[in-house]
Amino acid sequence: MRTRFPRVMGAVAALAAVALTAAACGSSEPRDVLADAAAGHLTIGTKYDQPGLGLREPDRTMTGFDVAVAKYVANYLGVPESGITWRESPSGQRENLIRNGEVDFIAGTYSITDSRKRVVDFAGPYFIAGQSLLVRADDDSITGAESLEDGKKLCSVSGSTPAQEIKRSYPGVQLQEFDSYSSCVEALYRGKVDALTTDDIILAGYAAQYPGEFKLVGEPFTTELYGIGLPKGDTDARMKINDAIEDMVATGAWQRALEESIGGSGYELPPSPTVYRY
Repeated sequence: MRTRFPRVMGAVAALAAVALTAAACGSSEPRDVLADAAAGHLTIGTKYDQPGLGLREPDRTMTGFDVAVAKYVANYLGVPESGITWRESPSGQRENLIRNGEVDFIAGTYSITDSRKRVVDFAGPYFIAGQSLLVRADDDSITGAESLEDGKKLCSVSGSTPAQEIKRSYPGVQLQEFDSYSSCVEALYRGKVDALTTDDIILAGYAAQYPGEFKLVGEPFTTELYGIGLPKGDTDARMKINDAIEDMVATGAWQRALEESIGGSGYELPPSPTVYRY
């Protein structure tokens, strides 16, 4: 296991670098989501380095629960999987990707917050998560967020809701912000940080990908509503995407997608959320 880890994470990092280079090109105005769907094509943002949620596999296929939700929404809007172009959407770049027209919408562990709602619109939520901690499997010194304030080094991602929560609620923690969660996982594996914080479902995906290396500790200490981010003011598209999420839940496709993506991780699967129709 330990001999394979650096090679796997290196491959993920290389894919991320390629995607970020590609993301440099795009328009400067938000897209018209329903017009693009009517034309048979959507550019959808998601994460590329989150096992069980949004992961770009070595063969370039996309897997995970966020990806399944995005595919279902696209199909509901009349766009088959063959009409989707995927775009990596790092946490700190999501609002700009939407505003600059580089994506039609983003389904990528995108927490709905008041500050983000001033810039983009959200459909959903399609999932409710909670912020937690991932540590090395042999580390019993960390039991929750409070135990991090005793000189521990914590990793999260720049621009993410979890990083902002740590700064606000636990200012004594030595927070190190990286560009991606895969970089945090590698730093945790190599002992450069003591813990990684983000939402529990994301951490469960990493723990499942590297069995015996990591474990989740403590109780979730926030509530995160995952929504689909889209251009501000595109009310028709937002309502249609809300319809798609409700349809996914009603048909059982939501539950099946979650079980297929995360069911083997040991993470306790939550019930489906109520769409709030922001």
